[in-house]
Amino acid sequence: MSDNPQFSLVVPAYNEEDQLPRSLPSFLAAMEASGRRGELIVVDNNSTDRTPEIARAHGARVVFEPHNQISRSRNAGARAAAGRHLVFVDADTLIPPELLSAALGNLESGKCCGGGAAVALDRYHSQSVRRFVRIWNWFSRRFRTAAGSFVYCLKEGFDDVGGFSERVYAAEEILFSRALRKWGRRRRMEFRIVTEHPVLSSARKGDWFTPRQMLWPTIMIVLFPFLLTRRRFCSIWYKRPSKPG
Repeated sequence: MSDNPQFSLVVPAYNEEDQLPRSLPSFLAAMEASGRRGELIVVDNNSTDRTPEIARAHGARVVFEPHNQISRSRNAGARAAAGRHLVFVDADTLIPPELLSAALGNLESGKCCGGGAAVALDRYHSQSVRRFVRIWNWFSRRFRTAAGSFVYCLKEGFDDVGGFSERVYAAEEILFSRALRKWGRRRRMEFRIVTEHPVLSSARKGDWFTPRQMLWPTIMIVLFPFLLTRRRFCSIWYKRPSKPG
């Protein structure tokens, strides 16, 4: 990676030894195709497997965050980043080169403070899951809210809004999108969702949990947002069961 990067790609990772051999080459290929100097940072969020070793083998810089929390992991990577543009990508996600180039181009235009991307899954367990993804993509475009699988922003904006909220254990990307939109609005800058080149996210949660197990905590959090501050109510974002359901 470059000693003087224009952008930093940050990957929060907790026990991702199965996913990183698939996703890291995708990130590196997109970075190379962008024609810009970039650095790849993998945040080892207190993993107990070979996550850090695999990351280093692919040329990534590894940062350690001991507290197992997604927002803390993202923030730790941002603190270590040297690029003036930040891109956060989940470890179980693949990004097309066109998406990264579009996101960086938006930031370089001076008219965009950050944004996200449309989402697709690598497979669909049911039509209801496919409908949910369509609804999310509509919501994301309509309300300019980034999905956690791909978030990009100016580092200046990230620092000014305080990064991702460490008060919550899930939905930190929604709170961040809201804060960065306000920051950008004061500077006449847009928050843009790239729709032409979706990220491809893993549908593995459908293997781990039943629809009811995923739906119930989601409904509870929507009805009672304060539950986002309680890790035990956000378990579907942290548990790695050995068997589905």
